[in-house]
Amino acid sequence: MFNFVLLQGRLKIITRGLYIVILTVLISSPVETKECVILLHGLARTQGSLSKIQTALNDGGYHTVNKGYPSTKYEIEKLAKDIIPEALAMCPSGEKVHFVTHSMGGILVRQYLKSNTISNLGRVVMLGPPNKGSQVVDKLKNTPGFKFINGPAGMQLGTGKMNVPDQIGPANFELGIIAGTKSVNLILSRMLPNPDDGKVSVENTKIEGMSDHISLPVTHPFMMKNKKVIDQVIYFLKHGVFDRENLNE
Repeated sequence: MFNFVLLQGRLKIITRGLYIVILTVLISSPVETKECVILLHGLARTQGSLSKIQTALNDGGYHTVNKGYPSTKYEIEKLAKDIIPEALAMCPSGEKVHFVTHSMGGILVRQYLKSNTISNLGRVVMLGPPNKGSQVVDKLKNTPGFKFINGPAGMQLGTGKMNVPDQIGPANFELGIIAGTKSVNLILSRMLPNPDDGKVSVENTKIEGMSDHISLPVTHPFMMKNKKVIDQVIYFLKHGVFDRENLNE
């Protein structure tokens, strides 16, 4: 009888231990959202520039596709036509699809959605997008070496009616935009209306039809690595608006 009671006690201890282990695993494991996020980097960058935000999205339970593309080799129209269908095919079938883009990556999404429909499209977050072009391109496009470095697409990112961003039209999808207000290149900032991020003015990141827009004290080349930016991206994907309560923390 004593041995039976002792055995019962040990079984209870083991059962409790297993319960705690299982509970810990469930709590620490990311919750699967069954949603895919396609990440598109900017001009003359690589998918590595979005690795930090990709990790955060993976930790949040999203399936991510961090799609690299030859941004300086072709025009915007061809890049959008070729790259976005490839990225969509990499998302699990049936999952809602979001986009998180940096700089010109957002213009590719706009260009693609101008003439294509994604039936399971979720939300789009653009970081520092030249939605109305950049005055930097206006001033430097005829400088020797500019086209060699930035390619055909870079030549299309100026302001005015003849440039691609202004020809695409308003957003007809859920769109959140984060603009930067700090610069690491004061020479380029002198070519831009203030405030700016060193490549694009805050005003020129805006677009008709956008759902929400915020500005943060971050620079164009590094905004996607900033924790506050990443937190705001994830918040918008979940809620369709930015977290203004924690905007100034």
